[in-house]
Amino acid sequence: MVILELQGLRKQFGELVAVDDVDMSIEEGEIRGLIGPNGSGKTTIFNCITGFLHPTGGKVIWKGEDITGKPPHVVAGKGLARTFQLTNLFRDMTALQNVVMACHLHTGVGLVGQYLMTRRTKQRDEEIEEKAITILETMGIGDVKDEIAGALPHGHQEALGVAMALATEPKILLLDEPVTGMNPSETKDMMERITRLRDSGVTILLVEHDMKAVMSTCEQITVMNFGKKICEGDPEGVCSHEEVIEAYLGRS
Repeated sequence: MVILELQGLRKQFGELVAVDDVDMSIEEGEIRGLIGPNGSGKTTIFNCITGFLHPTGGKVIWKGEDITGKPPHVVAGKGLARTFQLTNLFRDMTALQNVVMACHLHTGVGLVGQYLMTRRTKQRDEEIEEKAITILETMGIGDVKDEIAGALPHGHQEALGVAMALATEPKILLLDEPVTGMNPSETKDMMERITRLRDSGVTILLVEHDMKAVMSTCEQITVMNFGKKICEGDPEGVCSHEEVIEAYLGRS
């Protein structure tokens, strides 16, 4: 079942065409890689999907519904969540507090209820904290729940960013370079967690420059260059595609 579809997606900044007539269909339960050299349009596609940018043309279809240009909070409410290249954390709060905050933003707990600390609010707080701890454990960082986010190692910060996105209970998770700056061991752990997330029912759309990580994890890969889709297929087919080789290595 196709849950996310791009139809002729286009984004132009003045004379610069960042995304040029891109079609893409993602099926439920898939781990899809979106790759390409720097400046090829990958993050712009993410921003158009999630409402941070309004496309110049084309459509974003979510489960048959046109969500093109909808604001980010509306898109997130439908089950699309994303992470960012630069980890977007509350750096002076603990890991647990970060995920609790993300849970509160998702559940919409009212300020009046929080201030009055009603019985229902206290019960909700306990439920949210339990949920946050479970999410941290899912991401393999439950043991650092009480540590300050800004003091965590880079790999743990990236995992925390994913945990905060998971707090919104997404149907599809858009990951923007989740293993950037990680060592091989951290990268392996993160990609294994991403696979487990898919196995738990979350569809994954992944932008990443680490080709080993992408090729070993993604079932299907879409390749971008200069704003255009130049190739799409399984890892083996993509690796041997002439335009992909040229985009990454240049002409011989």
